Amino acid sequence: MNLVVQGPALGSGDLDAVALLAKPQATRQIAPHAFRLIGAMKNEGIAALCDARRIDHAWMAEGRRFADLRLVAMDMDSTLITIECIDELGVIAGKGAEIAAITGQAMRGEIADYKESLRRRVALLAGQPEASLEQVYRDRLRLTPGAEVLIDRCKASGVKLLLVSGGFTFFTERLKARLGLDYTLSNVLEVKGGRLTGKLLGDIVDADAKASRFRQVMNELRADKEHTVAIGDGANDLRMMVEAGLSIAFHAKPVVRAQASCALTWCGLDAVPNLFE
Repeated sequence: MNLVVQGPALGSGDLDAVALLAKPQATRQIAPHAFRLIGAMKNEGIAALCDARRIDHAWMAEGRRFADLRLVAMDMDSTLITIECIDELGVIAGKGAEIAAITGQAMRGEIADYKESLRRRVALLAGQPEASLEQVYRDRLRLTPGAEVLIDRCKASGVKLLLVSGGFTFFTERLKARLGLDYTLSNVLEVKGGRLTGKLLGDIVDADAKASRFRQVMNELRADKEHTVAIGDGANDLRMMVEAGLSIAFHAKPVVRAQASCALTWCGLDAVPNLFE
């Protein structure tokens, strides 16, 4: 196996400490703060060492190439972008603390019925002007560091991009147009008379819907599982992540890190291509 280690502050001393445990056959630098330890040996102490030194690490089979990928799917809120859009809408509505509390419970997997948790949060937005959506997009929405690097790399390699979200089409469709994404899936907020009604239109996008959309696109592309990647941070991403050849917990909740193929906790999205040869 190859061991990929990377981190914003990874230095030669950190690399030496990891190598002492992993005993690689060779070490190759793949980016300014990223290295591939070729033929590394698994050691129980590596994970603890990396966590202590704020290093992201991933075990990757030899020969897995980014250019062979067909599909990269990612969540939107707190993954492609730095915010939770519904929490920001809640702040504008004066319901920030209430909505954020429910969001946190849902992301940690503490609320069994995600659909109900979303309905409860959206209901708290009733009566807000539709213009508040534009306000969040314009003033508060920011791409996660490294997002554009990952997207550009996907485009250069012919990898299709799927954005799936329990958030809202107002944001996913703008990001699709702005970034040139291929597919999206998200929820539709009902608006009447220029104001949010506190209700959603159509089927709610939950964990099952994300997984179903992932499978649908994968089948459309005739892609093998091993040629797919899914990136997410919350419990409602897990069923989609299981469908992928590589699942990446990105700055994720513990329940997600525990079940993903690997985790990126310290790096940005530009670290994703470094995992591959």
